[in-house]
Amino acid sequence: MTRLVRPALGLALAAVVAAGPARGADADPLLPADADVVVSVNVRQALQSDIVKQYAMESLKKALQENDAQKLLRDLGLDPLKDLDRVVVGGSGKDETDMKYLVIIHGTFDPEKLYKAAEAQTRKDADHYALVKDGKDVMFKYTPDNGNPYYATVVDDKTIILSGDKKGISTALAVPAKSKADLGREMNALVKGMDDKATLWAVALTNGRLDKLKGPAANPAVAGQLANLQSLSTVVRVEKDVTLNITLGMKDNAAAEETGKTLGGLLRLLPILAANQAELKALVEPARSLKSEVKDRNVVITGKLTGTTIGELIAPGKSN
Repeated sequence: MTRLVRPALGLALAAVVAAGPARGADADPLLPADADVVVSVNVRQALQSDIVKQYAMESLKKALQENDAQKLLRDLGLDPLKDLDRVVVGGSGKDETDMKYLVIIHGTFDPEKLYKAAEAQTRKDADHYALVKDGKDVMFKYTPDNGNPYYATVVDDKTIILSGDKKGISTALAVPAKSKADLGREMNALVKGMDDKATLWAVALTNGRLDKLKGPAANPAVAGQLANLQSLSTVVRVEKDVTLNITLGMKDNAAAEETGKTLGGLLRLLPILAANQAELKALVEPARSLKSEVKDRNVVITGKLTGTTIGELIAPGKSN
């Protein structure tokens, strides 16, 4: 049976991960070429951060037990809290019904062990697990009781990929070794501006996704400003504190100035609103830390959530 391993590509990917970015992040070679949303989570850095160790580890363990995708990994003999280094997700589509995605999981894996575990699982629980083929590619299919199936395969001893359809897996497996991702000029520029040392970064091209929003966003004035939003990027750093940086890429300088004024007024109101509600008092200081600034055609929002505040929110009394 066809192996689920490609050592040459593994060496190339391992080199990319190990080297790290010099000036900015490099797009993962396996990302779909049409991805207009990319999210990268530095799992290893997050798990080693003070905040996660102190306040979130138990919650993470519980969440992993209840998540279908993580259940798939556990059934394959993986421990997400020990074996994973980074998770990268590339998605595309106009809305939720049209969304396609590929999850790229980097870490330390034993391909032979995973393959044997997959075969054993298909015999043990054929209602939920199966080994399927798409041409010469072999992948592992997991079908939850409620929901759409997942397809996964091992690329090499450093990489596993997961998708909601077989084509996504086969397309990724067809990527030549040592190739570079080409997501298009706009997406490549957004990714280059990210920092792989951060806990999480995400970039997206809006592509009209915000044109049909309901609720407060449907207000004509707000909708007009959202229509000028062309890109969105977020960087989150989790260490002793959590810092946030959001950049709204607007159509032009005038649109940035207008949106900057709107956001500035809103951010000044948040501390007042939080102070007037007892359950939100712990968020007063974080709300005060939120600032917006207009830089060329971008609106940049920054904020900070201290470890002490997170302790008060997650585990009252434990941070004292």
